[in-house]
Amino acid sequence: MKLTKRDIESARYEGHAARCGWSRCVLWDSMLPGFGLRIYPSGKKTFVLFYRAAGRSRFMTLGPYGVLTLDQAHKLAQKKLAEVIDGADPLAERQKAARGATMKMLCADYLERHAKPHKKSWEADERRIDRHLVPAWGSRQVISITRADVAALHHDIGKNAAPYEANRTLALLGKMFECAILWGYLPDNATNPARKIKKYHEHARDRWVTPEEMPKLATAINAEPNIYIRSALWLYLFTGLRRSELLNLRRDQIDWTRQELTLPDTKAGRPHYLPLSGPAMAILRQLPVEEGNDYLFPGRRHGRPLVELKMAWGRIRTDAGVPDVHIHDLRRTVGSWLAQAGNSLHLIGRVLNHSNPSTTAIYARFQNDTVRQALEDHGRRIAAIAGGQEAEVVEIRKAAG
Repeated sequence: MKLTKRDIESARYEGHAARCGWSRCVLWDSMLPGFGLRIYPSGKKTFVLFYRAAGRSRFMTLGPYGVLTLDQAHKLAQKKLAEVIDGADPLAERQKAARGATMKMLCADYLERHAKPHKKSWEADERRIDRHLVPAWGSRQVISITRADVAALHHDIGKNAAPYEANRTLALLGKMFECAILWGYLPDNATNPARKIKKYHEHARDRWVTPEEMPKLATAINAEPNIYIRSALWLYLFTGLRRSELLNLRRDQIDWTRQELTLPDTKAGRPHYLPLSGPAMAILRQLPVEEGNDYLFPGRRHGRPLVELKMAWGRIRTDAGVPDVHIHDLRRTVGSWLAQAGNSLHLIGRVLNHSNPSTTAIYARFQNDTVRQALEDHGRRIAAIAGGQEAEVVEIRKAAG
């Protein structure tokens, strides 16, 4: 028979228990196979769904009567049966989601299965996980995280004048929850809670070391007692390499004859061949070789490279009187100085190994200075050829009336 509201409200456990012969007493709907109402000895009534998936019989609870109406339960059953037809097992997916997997577990899985194998910048993901995600949600179940939770965390990170960090963390969460759905932490039909959250407006950072600031900065760098840190900072300014690329350089990546540096695997996803200037080669040639360490810039741990320049850079920029210059601004300095020297954006993109031309476009405004100088030189040449005569300037007045 087709279930009706009257059937549901009048159903009692005792009468059906006798016919069933067991405690699982169900009123089945004849119009939708597998859909029914389970009646408990306590009088509780719950909508259920019976189906077969991959040769297995499955008995799934849809929800209690009262929370779900008959019409809502009927539509939900139809949806689940459609998933079964498509080859899914709705109950198995629900059970995976209910295993109690925590955000800390998902974070660890994400780093090992996605970030480290596929992202050059996985260390940035790990830092954001350790700084923001694990402290906030480490012990919470993945399935419990809502869009409101994500929005609140995004707001908390951004309100402390860190909109860029907030937006990158939001993007990280978006990818992590995509993986969570793919890996069974969440049901296939789950909504990604990091979606549809408005990002903070970001202002592109536009700081670089000016020619007026460079002498004091050079003095401060040369005062650094650690030769590897001192040399690394100079190579930063001579080459424009990314910090991780620079610190992980090995001696076999330098062609000392061709004066060329090779990065076989870069963030742009392609090998990068970079010619080395005379000053850069001079820095490299005077670097002491540490026995048993192939890295150009050895760190404190034997056989390992320098890990961080942050503490030394903090001292250097303070001594140089440029406390607002970040270490990444040294790479930006290379791009801006190349642009001011009249080099094309294409060439600058090649030097800095940008994968996206829009990244290089930040240096376009510096080319205005080159254009201005070119026109200034052009005007002087024209004046010289004209015998030093100046063009007559006629003041144009607006006619009265």
